[in-house]
Amino acid sequence: MRISLKTKQVFGVTVIAGLVSVLLGAWYLSSLARILLEESHTRAQLIANAVYHRARDVVAASGPDADLAYNLQNDGGLTSLLQASLYSEYVLYAAIVDTKGMIIAHSDLTLVHEPLPPADDLSALLNAGPIAQARAIYTPRAYDFRLPLLLGNTQFGEIRVGISTLLIQKEFQNALTTPLTTVAIVLVAATLVSMLLAQLVLRPIHVIRSGLARLGRGELDVDVDLPRDSEFGDLGDSFKAVSARLAADRMQLAGQRATLESVVEHLEDAVALFGSDGALLFANPAMRAAFQGAGQTLSSLLSSGHPYRALIESTIADRTSRGPEAVQLPGGGERLVLTDVVTDGDHGLVGVMLVARNLSYLSQVESTISYSRKLAALGRLSAGIAHEVKNPLNATMIHLELLKMQLADQPAAKEHLAVIAAQMRRLDEVVQGFLKFTRPEDLKLQKVRIASLIEDILPVIRAEAGKHGVDVRVECPADLPAISADPGLLEQALLNLGINACQAMPHGGRLRIAASARPARRVEIVFEDTGVGIPPEHLARIFDLYFTTKEQGSGIGLSLVYRTVQLHDGEIEVQSVPGRGTTFRLLLRQDVTTSTPAAAVSAS
Repeated sequence: MRISLKTKQVFGVTVIAGLVSVLLGAWYLSSLARILLEESHTRAQLIANAVYHRARDVVAASGPDADLAYNLQNDGGLTSLLQASLYSEYVLYAAIVDTKGMIIAHSDLTLVHEPLPPADDLSALLNAGPIAQARAIYTPRAYDFRLPLLLGNTQFGEIRVGISTLLIQKEFQNALTTPLTTVAIVLVAATLVSMLLAQLVLRPIHVIRSGLARLGRGELDVDVDLPRDSEFGDLGDSFKAVSARLAADRMQLAGQRATLESVVEHLEDAVALFGSDGALLFANPAMRAAFQGAGQTLSSLLSSGHPYRALIESTIADRTSRGPEAVQLPGGGERLVLTDVVTDGDHGLVGVMLVARNLSYLSQVESTISYSRKLAALGRLSAGIAHEVKNPLNATMIHLELLKMQLADQPAAKEHLAVIAAQMRRLDEVVQGFLKFTRPEDLKLQKVRIASLIEDILPVIRAEAGKHGVDVRVECPADLPAISADPGLLEQALLNLGINACQAMPHGGRLRIAASARPARRVEIVFEDTGVGIPPEHLARIFDLYFTTKEQGSGIGLSLVYRTVQLHDGEIEVQSVPGRGTTFRLLLRQDVTTSTPAAAVSAS
């Protein structure tokens, strides 16, 4: 059974209070037992001393040949003292006995000349420990106090005063009510106080647990209300920082996951994932479509008769990838199939991925390549046409200016000429953009230091950032490898990204420009802003030529960025959340001759 921390704390405090109460109670009871025994001893001693003095007077008044036992027995004063002792608390009897233990005088006259039963010495009990004293009180028996009677130097008798522990026990039990009540009150008070303290002490833990539960439910930027003037203040700040980091990582992971799912969902190849026991875990639409087209279901992948099953079972058995192999399907059609082993960090088998490619698509791919070549030729032809259009367009603009000078005194004609000139300039801008995008570029690849490239564009970006109140921060480590690139084209692409980011934050924000080395000899350049973001319906079109959402935009900038990255055999990725910002990531190849690190750029 699971016990909560609050219950443990309450139980611990209550147990400690109980132990302290029990120890104090034990000390109190032992002290009480000793006090009662000492009080009994004192009373017995007083009675014995009184009897002794009376007996001494009787002996002194007797002659040398007198019968001392007879005189003591018949002395009225001595008999009165012995009988009066019974009225003392805890006293059981008082007697005078001879050396043989025979009663000479007794508080009970009927016991005279009878032997007095032996009893333990009360003085010895006082010198015993508290456990022995408590045992004596709860084991009712008689103890006596003894005082010898001497005649000169010779003992002729003994005074004994009997004490009953049964009478002491009753007094002892009556005295137990107060400590037991005190212990009960202390335990109840300790429980209540410990519950209150547990509520106060464990409140930050409950708050943190609630925050963790909210994080587990997927909430972002979770904050916890912890007291700032205690040790939990720093913990609250740390929790907030971790929450913000998790939110950022979750957004990044969601973007990557969406990208991965999109890639897998749109693959032409049929992909399926199997567990280590051979169970089907995942199949993309191409795999499902392949089976539906053959009049089968995915469950046939689990049957031993399917040709894919043999590859899967052999791959699981020896944990070795298979293929690519040409496989003939039962319903007709040939597939190029391969399997790949999926392992965890300890090289344990997690599952098997199966990829099947339709060989009939190869002819379609060849047709597509041929069509692409025709499109490339058409693109070159279009570029030539645009170039030919530009020359007469320039001549038209010159003659239009001359015509405006000649018709300067005709307002109506001047107005028409202004409209024509505006449309001619717009046509010139379209042609210029088209030429920039379609003109074949001769890349001048060389070793380029990212730090130097960013330093060159920073003045222009900061000037644009200053107009909008944007804080620009640059992170470029000293050991960042150089890349192989055309510095002019790449600088223009990075400048476009920086200016676009600043313009996306009209009311201020933060622009982070970072560069880092990545696996597979790649260098990553990141432009991360906190601007208005890009709506999801526009995200897939931002790299299209002439697509723009700006009132004065040309729709060419991001297209040129995308083209520049493609020319450098790189990759570009964009993630955006409306209202939170946009992140562009560029992956470019390292220069194979890189040997010395560049100087770091750090600005904020």
